[in-house]
Amino acid sequence: MKFSSSLLFLKRSSLILLFCSGSSVAQLTDSSQTDQNNNANAPGGFINRSLQDQIGPGRGEDTVFGASLFLIARDPARSIRRGRQLFQRKFSVAEGLGPRVNDFSNGDITQARALGAGLSDSCAACHGRPRGSAGFGGDVVTRPDSRDAPHLFGLGIVEQLGDEMTSELRQLRTDAIAAAQQNQSIVSVNLVAKGVAFGRLSANPDGTVDTSEVEGVNEDLRVRPFFHQGGTMSMREFVIGAFNDEMGLQAWDPVLCSATDPANPQLAVSPAGFVFDPALDSIERPKVCDPESDADGDLISNEIDPALVDHLEFYLLNYFKPGSYRESGFTRFGKRLMRQIGCTSCHVEQLVVESDRRVADVQTEYDREKGIFNDLFATATTLFEELDDGQPFPKLLPQGNAFVVENFFSDLKRHDLGPAFHERDFDGSRVTGFVTEPLWGVGSTAPYGHDGRSINLDAVIRRHGGEAEASSRAYRRLSRSRQLAITDFLQTLVLFPPDDTASNLNPGNPDADDPQDPDNHGSIDLGALFQTEDGAE
Repeated sequence: MKFSSSLLFLKRSSLILLFCSGSSVAQLTDSSQTDQNNNANAPGGFINRSLQDQIGPGRGEDTVFGASLFLIARDPARSIRRGRQLFQRKFSVAEGLGPRVNDFSNGDITQARALGAGLSDSCAACHGRPRGSAGFGGDVVTRPDSRDAPHLFGLGIVEQLGDEMTSELRQLRTDAIAAAQQNQSIVSVNLVAKGVAFGRLSANPDGTVDTSEVEGVNEDLRVRPFFHQGGTMSMREFVIGAFNDEMGLQAWDPVLCSATDPANPQLAVSPAGFVFDPALDSIERPKVCDPESDADGDLISNEIDPALVDHLEFYLLNYFKPGSYRESGFTRFGKRLMRQIGCTSCHVEQLVVESDRRVADVQTEYDREKGIFNDLFATATTLFEELDDGQPFPKLLPQGNAFVVENFFSDLKRHDLGPAFHERDFDGSRVTGFVTEPLWGVGSTAPYGHDGRSINLDAVIRRHGGEAEASSRAYRRLSRSRQLAITDFLQTLVLFPPDDTASNLNPGNPDADDPQDPDNHGSIDLGALFQTEDGAE
């Protein structure tokens, strides 16, 4: 495989390449499997590399040409693009797809909820709307009342916020313990991270702590922003778990396997920069930690190479955040009403990432003139700096600057929203606490609730009770026009199809009558500019 031309182009025009992508459909097939007649121009396109080609030399090192660590460090555009096409890839039985969780996909669902996860052949099967995005759309029966698959826009930002909040909370605990030991008396401290209150903690002179007044987070103070109940802390665990539970594909991952080694767990850092410290956190161990293992008994081992996990994690780290659609005086009034009736006490409007691990950002906003297909226009910027370490190609490293996450609307804290939100579990228990759902993108993701049982925004607001009862009651008492102002504002928080959204990278062709380019609505991905001599991904 040749990488030189793309890397040289990256050095000349890194902004463009950061958003390179392939076809504009939610799922893609491998041309080596489905293009027997070499019809490379078939509508919808293909992934023009086999799975083995996408693995390349594997993880390697950041000096091993074409390895995942090399691409993430020196050609992040290609890693992002490869991650996207792995996300869209339709896996086959020959590659290890299925069975769901064991050799017969049989068992006791009250003991193994993954039996209800279903069997998908692509990440995009559950996260594929809007078209071509890492969006929403799936539904699984991992709980008796089902779970809706959330969109993945801005997922890397969510992970970073949760991780930084965890560090702030734990630093408060460390400081309280030190003060208690120094003063030889109990020291109590308010737990506040990024302005969000998580109750109180009391430290004793002997180094123990009383967490009975901690709220909305586990006793370990780890903010786990993924899954509705707050079950997972990292994208890497999420990816490896989904491969196994939803697709019957096992990933042996040196990062998580090292951090969860039963005999000698070690601190490990993923290529996307997440720190897994077994001394601080309970980490999810992959089903296999040996490339020769066949945990699901399908006679196929080494189903998901670690390099593929690296690319997917890096892709999701840098994935676009949701956009903002047309605002008006009426919708701005709706936002003010949300503040007045208390919605934003939990749906916190904006938070700050203190040290951003991404290498790029996309700001997508309403623009009637430039948004030639959907009235949205995206502006992409790079967030990396070049480091010459003497290798043929420099490292492109995250700048690590602070970043204000606007229109987020979450505190990433668990709350009890009352009986209408309580969830039955297979063992007869009930889940009562759910992480505040970020509202960015909410205008595109009906139906609502963790179970998809609320058909529209008005219904899900009325459904709120428990800790949100006062705000819900205040909403119900508003005039109909004021209620509409709130829901109309929420409708401005949208997702978008990246291949049909004009941008500063590809503004598209406004002349729909041009026979040479009738379908170019613009894109944020610019796959056409990435056709280097080594071929499309």
